[in-house]
Amino acid sequence: MRISIAALLLLSLSCTSAWRAHGELTVFESSQITVDGVRYPFQLLHPPAAFRGPAPLVVFLHGAGERGSDNSKQLTWLPLAMVGDSLRRDYPCFVLALQCPQDEKWVNVAWGDDTPTPMPKDPSRALQAVSSALDRVLAEHDVDRSRVYLTGLSMGGFGAWDLAMRMPDRFAALVPVCGGGDPAEIERLRSLPIWIWHGDKDAAVPVARSRQMADALRAAGIDAIYTELPGVGHDSWRQAYGSEGVFSWMFRQRRLAQ
Repeated sequence: MRISIAALLLLSLSCTSAWRAHGELTVFESSQITVDGVRYPFQLLHPPAAFRGPAPLVVFLHGAGERGSDNSKQLTWLPLAMVGDSLRRDYPCFVLALQCPQDEKWVNVAWGDDTPTPMPKDPSRALQAVSSALDRVLAEHDVDRSRVYLTGLSMGGFGAWDLAMRMPDRFAALVPVCGGGDPAEIERLRSLPIWIWHGDKDAAVPVARSRQMADALRAAGIDAIYTELPGVGHDSWRQAYGSEGVFSWMFRQRRLAQ
């Protein structure tokens, strides 16, 4: 099953990008992965049909409001942005967007605490599903393995920190947006380019969570970018994924061969 551009337009009436058909009837491929008997749907954006050669892959982890089982709400924000004319032209890529069930989290920690929670010993089942879906995409498609990027917003920002710490060698860059992680585990990320985003008026996920991670990176001598947006609440992803945001930097990053 594929999701058409017309369906994407109905999905997000708030999207202000100019849209057209790109000469293609469909852009997202629907699939699913099963972990411990639980079905996790996902969508995969393919590069434009005219693109030749291995393409970068962006792994996107959505926020709490996009949880469910419809295999469409998780396309809000970054996946929809990547179908816009300019981004589709300038950054042809795959985008993997798996949907977390309504009663699960990417990471089983509280989002509203000012103090960090220790990293769980094992990944959540939902993150295991992301890892398995990533394995499938890498095996079945022509992906540039030196340019696999990980980003997420809010609940997905927590998931991005956690997943990157568990498998830093799989990614060329990490972009956690208004999330949080475990500063005690920051050494795991020494070789990974990172750009953190958070609004200083965020009332859902305290900005302290990103400040703690940025401070831990600096203390460890790990180079990273931290952008704190003055006066911005719990929607810093609008700037992070906007025209002046992270895309140009992110798509320049490459993972060196091990």
